[in-house]
Amino acid sequence: MLARGLCTVESARELLASGVVAVVAATEELLGRLPPGNWIGGTMRYFMTPDESCESVDRVLVTELPVSPGDITIRSYGAHELARIVTDAPANGFSIVIIPAGSSAHLEYAKRAPYYPGLFRTPIVGWVSGVSFEELGSVAPFTVDGRTGRHSAEHAIVLHANLPAGRAAHISIANPFRGGVGDVITFPADGLSVTDCAVNGQTRNLATYLVESAADTRLPLVADYAGAQVNTSFQSVDATGGVVNLYAPVFAGIEYRIAAPVEDYAAAFRVAVGDSHRDAAFACNCILNYVYGDLDGRTIGHLTGPMTFGEIAYQLLNQTLVCLSIVDA
Repeated sequence: MLARGLCTVESARELLASGVVAVVAATEELLGRLPPGNWIGGTMRYFMTPDESCESVDRVLVTELPVSPGDITIRSYGAHELARIVTDAPANGFSIVIIPAGSSAHLEYAKRAPYYPGLFRTPIVGWVSGVSFEELGSVAPFTVDGRTGRHSAEHAIVLHANLPAGRAAHISIANPFRGGVGDVITFPADGLSVTDCAVNGQTRNLATYLVESAADTRLPLVADYAGAQVNTSFQSVDATGGVVNLYAPVFAGIEYRIAAPVEDYAAAFRVAVGDSHRDAAFACNCILNYVYGDLDGRTIGHLTGPMTFGEIAYQLLNQTLVCLSIVDA
């Protein structure tokens, strides 16, 4: 059975030294104690498990992947190289991406990934690495290339994996949010920092609109992408300066609504996850769900993975649980 879950650094060291292919999440100190191997990692200390959602500074989350070392490549990408993730991806397989929060690579991927030619050709999933809330702004998140031990606060690290004929990778998301029945909001341009928008076709300043409507900014903006509900979360609202900062960009020409309220976060996630994704090879969830849903000590289902500063299912997402499954083609 594949190893998947929180473990001691000693157990993680033994497992990774055996040569398994894995994705690892832990604090900077613990990542630095792991041996070279066929793994990639990123800083994180918030996790979901079938038993609870929790913060841990003395355990390592290891997700062993169902592929052999001979079927993978691990590569590092700077911000100007990120489009190569798509061209380097295998014809049949998947890619797992980890990007440091706040880095130039993070901002570039957030804004440009939807426009990379061939983005949806091969399943691409992953997460944005982070630090504790107390360390935000003073300690940089980073990624780790497990083969060399190289740490980077600016580069994305990617594990590309080939799958045999007859097997295929499948991405799914679990999102408890749906667009509400309120105003339709559109934007004149793509952006992570927004001033003007159109509310039901009328030009408004978004910050002013949010303040005047007493919007709950713990609820994301939600857009319908061909039936998939995609969230964009609020980072800050500067009513004086008239600027709203977002954790993922909005895109011109897309209709957004503020999400309908969720009465019980954990229960809503359990419903969204249901009995599906039980055999997921990889999963991650958003740190905003952990905070806004008061999920510490609560379970949201049967999945294991990091609580992240952004989720990747092809493009960057917010407040969303992402799963990668390996299925019969």
